[in-house]
Amino acid sequence: MRSLAAAAAASLLAALSPVLAAEPPLPMAVPEAVGLSSERLARVGAAVQADIDAGRIPGAVVAVARRGKLAYYEAFGFRDKAAGAPMGKDAIFPIASMTKPMTSVAVMMLSEEGRLFASDPIGRYLPPLGRMQVAVQKKGADGQDVVETVPARRPVTVQDLLRHTSGIVYGGAATTPVHKLYPLSSGFSGRTMTTAEFVDKLGGLPLVHQPGTVWEYSLSVDVLGALVEGVSGKSLGGFLAERVWAPLGMADTSFTVPADKHGRIAQPLATDPDTGRPPITLDLTKPLKMECGGGCAASTAGDYVRFVQMLLNRGTLDGRQILSPKTVEYMAADQLGEISTGRLSAGYGFGLGFAVRRSQGVAGLTGSVGDYYWNGAYGTLFWIDPAEDLAVVFMAHTPGPARLHYRKLLPTLVNQAIVD
Repeated sequence: MRSLAAAAAASLLAALSPVLAAEPPLPMAVPEAVGLSSERLARVGAAVQADIDAGRIPGAVVAVARRGKLAYYEAFGFRDKAAGAPMGKDAIFPIASMTKPMTSVAVMMLSEEGRLFASDPIGRYLPPLGRMQVAVQKKGADGQDVVETVPARRPVTVQDLLRHTSGIVYGGAATTPVHKLYPLSSGFSGRTMTTAEFVDKLGGLPLVHQPGTVWEYSLSVDVLGALVEGVSGKSLGGFLAERVWAPLGMADTSFTVPADKHGRIAQPLATDPDTGRPPITLDLTKPLKMECGGGCAASTAGDYVRFVQMLLNRGTLDGRQILSPKTVEYMAADQLGEISTGRLSAGYGFGLGFAVRRSQGVAGLTGSVGDYYWNGAYGTLFWIDPAEDLAVVFMAHTPGPARLHYRKLLPTLVNQAIVD
């Protein structure tokens, strides 16, 4: 049944693709019509092109929407620099952790149907995760680290997973011996384990923190992908294709790029300009063992700007209601309160799928109270600013340290172009 549903959704997306490819993803407007300066927005392109010319990145696509209109939508540089292929607006990128907000939306859709609740213990749906212990690291008599376990003071909830307070971690963080027990990343998990194997693996590991006490970025959203599959009876990709991607016209978003679209995949530089090593990325052309909800999807700037515009519109786009306004409001609210924010950016808390700005100051970048964002490890990013009615998507295949620069550059250059 899962494969049939996924195939039907894929067929619908394929049918939409030729129609949507000729049209901009949102209605177009000159920047001045929506309170932006064309002259100031040009700084975005100048900065990106300068980095392309300097060999810092191969290329990029930028989409800036305000008041529901696309005021800036440009492609720069190369889709494949080694082949001399220019970047197109329809280029397909691995979006890594920008998969997470889509998985979070899927969870909240099921919640709206009363099929699960944020306060539910995850063990109700995934029994191997219902008996988890918590690691306590001590020094043994010989001075070596010893890991003991104690019972969790309360179960891990769906809300904990959505906001990364579950005590589950990424093995790649490797800050303690317990971290090293966990799978390295979402992509690693998707390539090497089935959903059942992944859940069983995590169920046999101790949590690093007591549930609900510390924010730590993690495999939590991959667990949510397993939750969606278990509750819906469909693969994660099948559910998203049917309930999110097809209704929003996201014709090029998937967990595996089909053969007829391989020529549109954006390629990274052969050698990272900062590390001098070949980049580490995810092969989008091969099926995954697990459609990981935390980092395994592919998309285009045009598709993703439609997704974020839906969130900015409080759950609807072009008459399609994906979520209710109250659900989006809840997701975009800080869910941490007094919980430790760990390594989150200064001035930000976390909602149900993205970081949320708590105050006008404190943060190291311009923005508005209540704006929310997230990034992808391969060089993509987005943010939504409800106060400015603004949604921005940046797509680049830049998995090295250079990607961190754009997380500061893009918000700075787009926000300075707001002139009303």
